[in-house]
Amino acid sequence: MPKINVVNRAGQAHVIEAKSGQTLMEILRDHNMDVEAICGGCCSCATCHVFIDDAWAAKLPARSADEQELVEETEAYKPANSRLSCQIKMTDALDGMAVTVAPEE
Repeated sequence: MPKINVVNRAGQAHVIEAKSGQTLMEILRDHNMDVEAICGGCCSCATCHVFIDDAWAAKLPARSADEQELVEETEAYKPANSRLSCQIKMTDALDGMAVTVAPEE
């Protein structure tokens, strides 16, 4: 089972076990890691915004146009690191990935 290193909005670090095939948003939401996911993972809000650690950002598929537009509209947007966690499918290859939950908008 892959593990994710997560820093929540309070700055607390956690290691979470994840199931391959789930989205990062589902995993973070189910472990109460400050991800609201108001749209339920439909890529129509940015309440699951996270920052992917530099070492992992390049290992993920590129953002879709919809995801790009949503993260660019956030106040905390970081061009290299901002992602919507609903758009990232967990795989064994992402074992050890490090993410920080973005500030609440």
